[in-house]
Amino acid sequence: MKSSIITLDNIHVSFHGEVVLKNLNLNIEEGEFVTLLGPSGCGKTTTLRIIAGFLSPDKGSIFFKGKKINKVPAHKREVNTIFQKYALFPHLNVYENVAFGLRLQKKSEQEIEEKVNEMLRMVNLGGFVDRDVNSLSGGQQQRVAIARALANNPKVLLLDEPLGALDLKLRKDMQSELKSIHQKTKITFILVTHDQEEALSMSDTVVVMDKGTVQQIGSPKDIYNEPQNAFVADFIGESNILPAVMIEDYKVRFSGKEFKCLDKGFEKMSAVDAVIRPEDVKVVSPNAGDISGTVTSVTFKGVHNEIIVDVEGFKWMVQTTESQETGDEIGLVIRPNDIHIMKTSSYSAEVGDYSAFSDEFYEEHQHSLKS
Repeated sequence: MKSSIITLDNIHVSFHGEVVLKNLNLNIEEGEFVTLLGPSGCGKTTTLRIIAGFLSPDKGSIFFKGKKINKVPAHKREVNTIFQKYALFPHLNVYENVAFGLRLQKKSEQEIEEKVNEMLRMVNLGGFVDRDVNSLSGGQQQRVAIARALANNPKVLLLDEPLGALDLKLRKDMQSELKSIHQKTKITFILVTHDQEEALSMSDTVVVMDKGTVQQIGSPKDIYNEPQNAFVADFIGESNILPAVMIEDYKVRFSGKEFKCLDKGFEKMSAVDAVIRPEDVKVVSPNAGDISGTVTSVTFKGVHNEIIVDVEGFKWMVQTTESQETGDEIGLVIRPNDIHIMKTSSYSAEVGDYSAFSDEFYEEHQHSLKS
């Protein structure tokens, strides 16, 4: 059984009277790959800085393996941080950059050489010891920064949007590289990102944050398939979020129709949110669907078409391999296991359909620009 390595207990942080973290509680297990995910300003980087010791909370406690570390300075914590800007020393070569922390610890030259070579092999830069860091690509510089951080044997590696400056292909490569390094080292990784795909593909546990609070904690599959509120459903991937009424257990009403579902435990006839992912909707002829509507836009995405369908004024997003044209009348089939029911929340009124993708929105936007 894994043991807790980092625990945040009722952390509260304010800057200039504005609340950044509000009663944040978080427990991270040893060896986990945890991602703090959320939009800009949600508090994820502040959380990382609290763990690192760069920032002290106004209230609350930070524990490392059960011991309170609020007053332990950053350089004495068993964590290391990698930032988006790698902060390599431009006047030192690759070897000396990785060796820097070891020299501060007054390790012997033999220990330093063994450790530097071990770390560079781990990040696939074994032949780069004498290279000037300024001659390296962005991905190579990042791997040097990772090797330098790991050389000091931290118990926790903190990564503050380390892939943000890389192009898409290199970003994908480095995602795989980081996962591989995590599996080799078995140490705890805590990653900050606003990239949903990055969080889902790399993590053991995802912590979704907004407005200084945790919205949901779970595995990538749980976060995607069982969002707890409209914010999570909307932020993680694409979602059709419909106002609905839970008629009774396993029966919900939305878009003017009753549907069977797999959810229960809601009060009868209570207002809820129904979530249907675009890839789970089947396109059929108008008469064969549970509901029907008009295609208002079609976007080719390579492996599928992304279409917006107007169903009684609500704009659905549907991902389908079927060929559709703007103006087509189509039917939509929604199966019980593709409907997820959530309690309404303060986010329910803020998210919902895909009007922003519709032709009408585009025309109105263009008109507003001209007027």
